Amino acid sequence: MDRILKSISFIFHPILMPLFGVVFYFAKSPRHIAIQAIQAKLVVLFILTVILPIVIYFLLKTLGKVKSIYLRSTNERIIPLLINCFILLLILQRILTPKQVIELYYFFVGILISTLSCLILAIFKFKASIHMIAVSGLFMFFIALSIHFSININGTLALMSIITGAVATSRLHVKAHSYLELILGCFIGMFPQLILVNYWL
Repeated sequence: MDRILKSISFIFHPILMPLFGVVFYFAKSPRHIAIQAIQAKLVVLFILTVILPIVIYFLLKTLGKVKSIYLRSTNERIIPLLINCFILLLILQRILTPKQVIELYYFFVGILISTLSCLILAIFKFKASIHMIAVSGLFMFFIALSIHFSININGTLALMSIITGAVATSRLHVKAHSYLELILGCFIGMFPQLILVNYWL
């Protein structure tokens, strides 16, 4: 059980959640989008949201700024979160403009707001769960897409409910967070996505 819960934290690491959202969107969207455009965006987003953060992490670890990829202390979080904000701004300016894919644009605006909120909390020495921020934000985005496109993804939403609970359980099991940090993380992840639905739903 211990190994399973640790694996859940690794598999559903926050850096993968934005890409999961993009892949799901392109898989379920009824809009006609050229396959070449989809492939190009997926490659660029994979580089910017997965590869680049990993490279930056190893650089920061070499410099002694972080100790673990899970960023367990608030001091470790500040620089990676700040860099991530700049990456998200780059994506919003160059990759996902509102004229191209408005749903994904506001999905990433929500991610940016959640990241900024987590950064502000870290500056004030409070540690919200980044895992919960990521998975709950993705969950809310899936719910909004199901309403927006009038598609039945009840199976996916049920699976996301299980995954969200499993992630929360795994973070508690490894003693990475308190109940308050998990609840706050869930709120920070979901609330921006819920508010921004008004702009594209």
